[in-house]
Amino acid sequence: MSDTVLAIIELDRFPEEVAARAAWIARRFECDLELVLSDPTLAVLHDSFIVSNEAQLIADNIKGAQTRILDELAESASKRQLKVTSTILDDRPAADAMIARALEVEPRFVVKGTEHHSPAERAQFTYTDWRLIRKLDDPLWLVKPHEWREKPVIVAAVDPTHQDDKKGTLDQIIVEVGKELANKCDAELQLLHTYERLVEIGRTAMFSFKPVKLPIDELEKNISTMHRKKLDELAADNGIPASAVNQLPGRSHEILPMYARAQRADLVIMGALSRKRLKSRVLGSTAERVLDHLPCDVLIVRGK
Repeated sequence: MSDTVLAIIELDRFPEEVAARAAWIARRFECDLELVLSDPTLAVLHDSFIVSNEAQLIADNIKGAQTRILDELAESASKRQLKVTSTILDDRPAADAMIARALEVEPRFVVKGTEHHSPAERAQFTYTDWRLIRKLDDPLWLVKPHEWREKPVIVAAVDPTHQDDKKGTLDQIIVEVGKELANKCDAELQLLHTYERLVEIGRTAMFSFKPVKLPIDELEKNISTMHRKKLDELAADNGIPASAVNQLPGRSHEILPMYARAQRADLVIMGALSRKRLKSRVLGSTAERVLDHLPCDVLIVRGK
């Protein structure tokens, strides 16, 4: 891992704010900053089947305009006592070009702007954000347009009962990243764990298997106690006070955005498991539903 923050600049996604957030992160982690603009349009214009003086002129004009924009962003960032470089990529597809650059740089963070995606867009898995989430090995910081407070609130979303992370490795990584960020940003760190209730499952079971009646209340209490015990152990092992630890019943994709809004969170840290039996990393469907609806920045960290 290098001492570099890699900022992906997209001209249609608030580039000034992305560059500013990346510079803010780089300063706190004492890193250099590299601004990367990826535009496959230039590759299309350079393809042999449409080579012409007109196409070359268009490509040169586009690259010139992009260079000027990057230079302005770099100049603004460098005023914050940072070493800033810039790169323009024209390989296709854009996400693969970004991933290839990240493999070369091995950055401390990859920073990128993001926005809402429709269910149809997510299902296709072709958009750059989702491709980066699945294939990028480095921590991915997705910026949403909002002002950070002077004393930020960071929410670490953990699941100490995750069946695919029985050793708790991913949760520990999430907490460690959260603690480091909180220390460097003078932020408040909160741990949040959500778990699904059995009420709806119990109603379905009682309907299907009458006259058997499940002890839903007792099961619910036992599950809540077991989850809380593991959550408290995670917090205690990392020196996080009980006042900063919360467990809420309900669906994660509903509870986490509501909690983030209520706490006026500036950043939510989530984890992505690397599943060795699959060809690519998969982020759970719940997490995918959460990402779009969070009102703040999202940091995706990787499990081992």
